[in-house]
Amino acid sequence: MALSIKPYIENKEKIHLIGIGGVSMNSLAELLLSRGVPVSGSDRLRTDVTARLEAMGAQITYEHKAENVEGAALIVRTAAVHDDNPEIARAHACGIPVMERAEAWGHLMRDYDNVVCLAGTHGKTTSTSMMTLMTMEAQLDPTVMVGSNLPAIGGTLRIGGKGCFVAESCEYCNSFLSFAPTVAVVLNVEEDHLDFFKDINDIVHSFRSFVELTPMNGLVVVNGDDRNAMRCVEGLDRRVRTFGLEPGADVCAAGIRDENGYYRFTVLVEGKEYAKVALSVPGRHNMLNALACCAAAEFLGVPGDAAERGLNRFTGSSRRFQLVGKMPNGATVVDDYAHHPSEMKATLSTAKEMRFDRVLCAFQPHTYTRTKALFGEFVEALSMCDHAVLAPIYAAREQNTVGISSHDLAAEVPGAVALDSFAEIAAHLRAEAGPNDLVLTMGAGNINEVGPMLVR
Repeated sequence: MALSIKPYIENKEKIHLIGIGGVSMNSLAELLLSRGVPVSGSDRLRTDVTARLEAMGAQITYEHKAENVEGAALIVRTAAVHDDNPEIARAHACGIPVMERAEAWGHLMRDYDNVVCLAGTHGKTTSTSMMTLMTMEAQLDPTVMVGSNLPAIGGTLRIGGKGCFVAESCEYCNSFLSFAPTVAVVLNVEEDHLDFFKDINDIVHSFRSFVELTPMNGLVVVNGDDRNAMRCVEGLDRRVRTFGLEPGADVCAAGIRDENGYYRFTVLVEGKEYAKVALSVPGRHNMLNALACCAAAEFLGVPGDAAERGLNRFTGSSRRFQLVGKMPNGATVVDDYAHHPSEMKATLSTAKEMRFDRVLCAFQPHTYTRTKALFGEFVEALSMCDHAVLAPIYAAREQNTVGISSHDLAAEVPGAVALDSFAEIAAHLRAEAGPNDLVLTMGAGNINEVGPMLVR
């Protein structure tokens, strides 16, 4: 019989989470604790997130040791934790069952009437946050799992009723193939995570398997402007609804007005007016995210006025074009999580629409494999800003086996510099930025530490 987390929850047996401080792992821990399940866990570092879990009753060890798993009935691990981890090795030796985080979430999702899984190479966190606010405004009392702190729910998890689950769904290591969507949303499909996927065809194949998880009476929402996303639904025997800004999409925007990078528009669902939206987050890409959410929300029966209120209330999630503050000379500092060339282009296009004198971008590349695989696209994206400053590559889970550095990127981008520390980057930006300039710190690592250094 397939392993499920549910009997362990029902019997209140101890569950041990390896990598408990990770984004979706800490949400899982919180959900288990809220149901009275004894939880232990391990991670490398104590953070605000782990401190909060400890206050709720979790026992956490800040080192991976074999004895950590003793007394646990079930082990849940992230995809980043491999069989050579001492805790996994001991669990296998003791016959304690081990499951992946995504499988655990997949079992839990099956308890809900409607499960909206939002997937795509970019825009997942923003769209999941938008969808959360729309379903909350419609009084659907959603349970939510999102990848970044959302102020409206006070974190990354909201525990609601059993009617609706809204979940950010990541393709890395095929995690989302363990989920159970009744509504599957594909925002876009591009080359990324090439340390796991072979190529774009492999990625399309994975998204195809994801949309096939929806039941026959469910819905697949797909970006009609994105060729690879449309490849995922070719000949699909499920109900498909397209969204987009190009003509012919089932869900589209009419009467678009650009107000200094912020968009106002009317959402049409299959030709009928659904909602009038005035976004509080800038950029054309956010108009697409909003259309995707409207396509799913209308199917769930969310009234247009609730969709409007939810979208208009959304002011961003943490690290998504987030205002850090102003420098003493008046320059504006914004932080953004963009770390793939397409995300960077979307963010920089937004910045260019906002009438600053210049856009200065301090970028921290994320992983050596991504930097090497998408080198030309990174050069292209960084060439969009007026001045690029590069931090050393953030290794994440990797060793530099491909022999690449930020200096290689800087050499190809006109006027760019590569510096070796955040202190040097902050000093350089203080000297460079003028009073009506935008300073953008960008990347998925810890480059967000630079912003506060500038606005102090």
